[in-house]
Amino acid sequence: MSTATRTDTQSPASPASHPADSHDWIRVHGARGNNLKDVSVEIPKRRLTVFTGVSGSGKSSLVFGTVAAESQRLINETYSAFVQGFMPTLARPEVDVLEGLTTAIIVDQQRMGADPRSTVGTATDAHAMLRVLFSRLGQPHIGSAQAFSFNVASISGSGAVTVERAGETVKERRSFSVTGGMCPRCEGRGEVTDIDLTQLYDDGKSLNEGALTVPGYKPGGWNYRLYTSSGLYDPDKPIREYTKRELYDFLHREPTRMKIEGINMTYEGLVPRVRKSYLAKDRAAMQPHIRAFVDRAVTFTSCPECDGTRLSEAARSSRIDGTNIAEACAMQISDLAEWIRGIEEPSAAPLLATLRRTLDSFVEIGLGYLSLDRPAGTLSGGEAQRVKMIRHLGSSLTDVTYVFDEPTTGLHPHDIQRMNDLLLRLRDKGNTVLVVEHKPETIAIADHVVDLGPGAGTAGGAVCFEGTVEGLRASGTLTGRHFDDRAALKETVRTPAGVLPVRGATSHNLRDVDVDIPLGVLCVVTGVAGSGKSSLVHGSIPSGAGVISVDQAPIRGSRRSNPATYTGLLDPIRKAFGKANGVKPALFSANSEGACPNCNGAGVVFTDLAMMAGVATPCEECEGKRFQASVLDHHLGGRDISEVLAMPVAEAEEFFAAGEARTPAAHKILGRLVDVGLGYLTLGQPLTTLSGGERQRLKLATHMGEKGGDRSVYVLDEPTAGLHLADVEQLLGLLDRLVDSGKSVIVVEHHQAVMAHADWIIDLGPGAGHDGGRIVFEGTPADLVAARSTLTGEHLAAYVGR
Repeated sequence: MSTATRTDTQSPASPASHPADSHDWIRVHGARGNNLKDVSVEIPKRRLTVFTGVSGSGKSSLVFGTVAAESQRLINETYSAFVQGFMPTLARPEVDVLEGLTTAIIVDQQRMGADPRSTVGTATDAHAMLRVLFSRLGQPHIGSAQAFSFNVASISGSGAVTVERAGETVKERRSFSVTGGMCPRCEGRGEVTDIDLTQLYDDGKSLNEGALTVPGYKPGGWNYRLYTSSGLYDPDKPIREYTKRELYDFLHREPTRMKIEGINMTYEGLVPRVRKSYLAKDRAAMQPHIRAFVDRAVTFTSCPECDGTRLSEAARSSRIDGTNIAEACAMQISDLAEWIRGIEEPSAAPLLATLRRTLDSFVEIGLGYLSLDRPAGTLSGGEAQRVKMIRHLGSSLTDVTYVFDEPTTGLHPHDIQRMNDLLLRLRDKGNTVLVVEHKPETIAIADHVVDLGPGAGTAGGAVCFEGTVEGLRASGTLTGRHFDDRAALKETVRTPAGVLPVRGATSHNLRDVDVDIPLGVLCVVTGVAGSGKSSLVHGSIPSGAGVISVDQAPIRGSRRSNPATYTGLLDPIRKAFGKANGVKPALFSANSEGACPNCNGAGVVFTDLAMMAGVATPCEECEGKRFQASVLDHHLGGRDISEVLAMPVAEAEEFFAAGEARTPAAHKILGRLVDVGLGYLTLGQPLTTLSGGERQRLKLATHMGEKGGDRSVYVLDEPTAGLHLADVEQLLGLLDRLVDSGKSVIVVEHHQAVMAHADWIIDLGPGAGHDGGRIVFEGTPADLVAARSTLTGEHLAAYVGR
């Protein structure tokens, strides 16, 4: 890093070096967050720097957990203590020196909230601008911008208020009204839920004969006795013979205090009681049998009053050039941009110009196929990241540090070039762009590369290479050696053992698609982003086909959850410890009897410091081990339970394979974790620290242990997300083993290595949104390469060198 390199950004007219020009580097010295081992790097400013390395090598810890986190913490500290009280509190990263930081803007892959009220329009301010436009130009005029908001209800009221005035108490009559755009029937959600009563009870039986089929309502239990002993109807009479009044009392009666079997209780109809017990809870957090019941009993239908638009009749009555706001939001964004261009109104010119820029940014970034009314929770991680980029594309800010987390995730090879151009545009405006990435197409455009490793977990956390892309190629690091890897087309492909027929699929943008998905082979579904892949695989495969879907949705769980608890691995381990030491297995759970009483099994003690960052200090009593001292006196194979939970998966697999610690049930689960490439994770690592790709592979390892029979169909959603070039080969081996064991594997994927390795490819397109939704190719990878009839075919042919 010579002086010449550091001063090449000076103006040619500068007569001498200015002191301000010496700050052309972000200097990191002694970074130790997570698995980083005293890492020191110098990152050039106003350049594009790519951080690469195997999954778990410490890339995110360095970029997000150190550089970006400290930048945001320092910015937060510039606000008053009062304002900081409303902001997220951030602790200082473990690092000796951080110099040359600029304002960091993080554009990550965290999925947007799944709140049904959040849409693409509300998440990007496009909907807010559209509401203002309709409030100014819509005819008939119905009110302000909130009259077009499906999150604002119409309310009114009046009454007397008491006012102290000049020492006297005066009563005045006041009234108010708010005109909102919320549909009163669905309350702005666009859907209404209905309960299938046949799933709650068998109307041919009486209550005493066990008519109720709701989980938890067993004969003899209090939930059941509430109805059999209420006295409102005859418990020996079949439910189908109830009078109207009896049926109302049984199903819909409002909460009523009454004495049941001598105890004062609140009686409530079965339907509202089930709604409160089950429907108010998060479906993902339910136990499997409860979730299965809810899926059977609850139907979600489009609101009949607003036709799913979420808006009131008044909001839908106001139009501009014959189009109302619901129709505008339902348009594909590329079409909506054209419609906005056709509106010429000088009084709204600044608003129209800003709205046009925002919509054009969607198209430019490759999201023109979305609509503003698309629920934000349905966006993939890659789509969510690109939506967050929208607000930064037209920004006039310079000397900002933009931090991206695998921006090519979910992108077809055809779209990656467009993303690269956007990253370079941000850099060329004078910004520092930091990218965590695995795709060679994006690494190739970097000005500077930082390669971390050499391995994952405790075997990583060191800088293996710093320099140019050409230097990386010649460096001999794991990334350098695999940089130009290319998977070859198979010489022979498997023969399908049957087909999974999909007929007349019309979900989202699919156009009456008929396709036979082959079973017993590795089938890859591909196409540009927005072409209809997920709609076909997740929305159109018939239910009951034995499908096991493994996506990248976040795993729910607190910092107490870890791979051992999630996979069920902890159960056989606890039993083995209990059996070896003649004590209860519950002692070996940090969430149960064995927990340290001082920290309740958390291992750390949290101190809340109001607007300052909270402090987490290791528990002095258990020294962060989470267990009581007496529990740690019990050993298995010479290790206590805390030492076992600190083991990496690969080491634990050997530990439980033989000797005194031999535990076949645990060894089997650990073997599956190694198979999916998670051998570097420690058994006790909190799930909250895992990446999207790691979460998906953890789910896959768990599902691989399920007994689904030989006809099980695995659906994987971009399993290469977060995978290093060197790990893709291991993933292909895993997919082959799954198919060879009699499973059918359907993969939604853009990575050319997976396409080349497939037995059968289904390509959707030819474009995105209403330009897609059709099958443009079905056949073997070799036929796709030979035909070159689609975008996928062209890129795959270039990849395999044909």
